[in-house]
Amino acid sequence: MSGTVSRRRFLAYSGGAAVAVAGAGWGVDALLARARTDPLPPGAGVLVMVTLYGGNDGLNTVVPAGDPAYQSARPELAYTEQEVLPLGEGLGLNPGLTGLKGLWDDNRLAIVRGVSYPRPDHSHFRSMDIWQTASPDHPQTTGWLGRWLDATGHDPLHAVSLDPVLPPMLAGATTAGAALPLTGLTLPQGDLGTALAALGAPAAGEPSVQATAARAITDLHRAAAALGPGLAAVNPAAATTHTRAGRKGQNGKNGTVATPGKAGRTGGGLAAQLGVVASCVEMGAPTRVYSVSLGGFDTHTGERDTQQRLLTEVDQAVTAFLHRMAGSDRGRGVVLVAYSEFGRRVVANANQGTDHGTAGPVFVAGAGVRGGFVGAQPSLTDLDNGDLKPTTDFRDIYATLLTGVLQADPEPVLGSGRGHLPLFTV
Repeated sequence: MSGTVSRRRFLAYSGGAAVAVAGAGWGVDALLARARTDPLPPGAGVLVMVTLYGGNDGLNTVVPAGDPAYQSARPELAYTEQEVLPLGEGLGLNPGLTGLKGLWDDNRLAIVRGVSYPRPDHSHFRSMDIWQTASPDHPQTTGWLGRWLDATGHDPLHAVSLDPVLPPMLAGATTAGAALPLTGLTLPQGDLGTALAALGAPAAGEPSVQATAARAITDLHRAAAALGPGLAAVNPAAATTHTRAGRKGQNGKNGTVATPGKAGRTGGGLAAQLGVVASCVEMGAPTRVYSVSLGGFDTHTGERDTQQRLLTEVDQAVTAFLHRMAGSDRGRGVVLVAYSEFGRRVVANANQGTDHGTAGPVFVAGAGVRGGFVGAQPSLTDLDNGDLKPTTDFRDIYATLLTGVLQADPEPVLGSGRGHLPLFTV
């Protein structure tokens, strides 16, 4: 690198960005190694958070098909009692959720009803921020699972995201989870790559922020060098390898950088993300929390076909994953949670869709889950300015997951006074 921009000046300018990226990429290279040297014990709880971005319509997911108020509010969007998959109490699952219906029948699916937070906000950004930080009263700079990381050992590999970027829920004050994006991590090659790698070398007497940024650059290169083999082990169709000249690996040979090929909707979708999670669990990766996601649920127009297609994708991915997990000791410790930032309004709009609402259902599934309904079903006639009135605080779900899956005290994460829900068999 020329003397025009010194290493110190470069790090001073880029330190914040490098630290942020390192928080997302750190530890990918260690995942397979830690599975061999420090595997997660069989039976340890593993939490898989499935975020459905866009605001999934809860009323057309867990459907009150027999309620005249439902049929009247959305005559062109409503499902009939004959179309839904019956659950009891006048409710049925969307026709696209046949696999989840099987989990319900096996008592491995809990449906938490009427979930939201105090004084709901119709903004996607604010609402998702609240869900991921568990702070409805004021903005928070840390995520709820990031605070769990801070309180339980500061190990980034304890929480891994399969999203393209690290979600806020995995960002703590002193620790961030690791990211294993299916799209891969590609760094510059040749002389530029060599120069960038050199920026990660330690230097005596530099400020702590610059030293952290330097370590971030080193971590990124280590992550990139191991990302391809790691993904190939758990998702062979995703990776193609390219040689990066000029930098030697630990074995003294030129390193390689493997970057996943461009994946289509199936290859890069929810099923692919959960497939990687399943392989990580089975091989004993030390991760206790995984984050995966699917978008597209902002159904202001033409909702019925779009939502049913998306829910079918969720259903196929989730049920295949849970059936696979039920076949191993480590997998039987997995609990999957599917949520969205808000539900939709009760009355359909003029475009055969629905607008931003408030409360919606949360699905909790796994071998140790106590199946059935949790929480009261919101009324369709006693509304708050056209919105459902929440009956369950989302933080009570989080408190129950922290205690029942992660064996952690919820108070440092969520504060005092949180309730616990009957979600687990023991």
